[in-house]
Amino acid sequence: MNQVRDLFNKISPTYDLINRVLSFGQDVAWRKKVARHLPARPHLQILDLATGTADQLLAFFRTPGASIHKAIGLDVAEEMLKIGRTKIGSFPIELIAGDAQAIPFGEHRFDVVSISFGIRNVADPSKALREMHRVLKPKGRCLILEFSIPSKPIRPFFLFYLRHVLPRLGGWLSKQNFAYRYLNQTIEAFPSGEPFLDLMRAAGFSQLKQVPMNLGSVRLYIGEKGT
Repeated sequence: MNQVRDLFNKISPTYDLINRVLSFGQDVAWRKKVARHLPARPHLQILDLATGTADQLLAFFRTPGASIHKAIGLDVAEEMLKIGRTKIGSFPIELIAGDAQAIPFGEHRFDVVSISFGIRNVADPSKALREMHRVLKPKGRCLILEFSIPSKPIRPFFLFYLRHVLPRLGGWLSKQNFAYRYLNQTIEAFPSGEPFLDLMRAAGFSQLKQVPMNLGSVRLYIGEKGT
């Protein structure tokens, strides 16, 4: 965890800009699509893990029709949270330091637990999934947005971008070359599609589904906690 925390603290000043550049601005649209899958219930209590600079939480609050009472963002990187605090304005958002593998809240606390582009960065994803399940209320919803390796015919082009363009461009913009070599390595190594749904199922989630985006290079995974 210390290595991940230090890495994201170092890249925090350029993190938002690089997300826009490397995704060609699509990261904003991806987060909006996640927000469309909020439960249609009033006064939602939301926990966003690996929240970074709070972009996913802001997407939730800016979604027409969303009824959110309060949201909490959790991240190991305090420098990322400092930037997030400058962005949240008057929204009822609290940003705190913490680990997705040891969520500092009791059982059955939240209607929604989300994590966007962060589950692959935790040391034990299965433990984080169990923690997400633990803090959800019965009938609560889990929303996980993550990169994945698309199928043919675009897979070769995606891998070329991931292995050669993204690390160089991200390293140049951030002045932290290791950070964006690390990014492409974690994306390739992390389970996606049905294997990731199997991890969610093992953690106790049901009614599982996945929503591919950008021809399968990004996926939203959705799971429910039973009654």
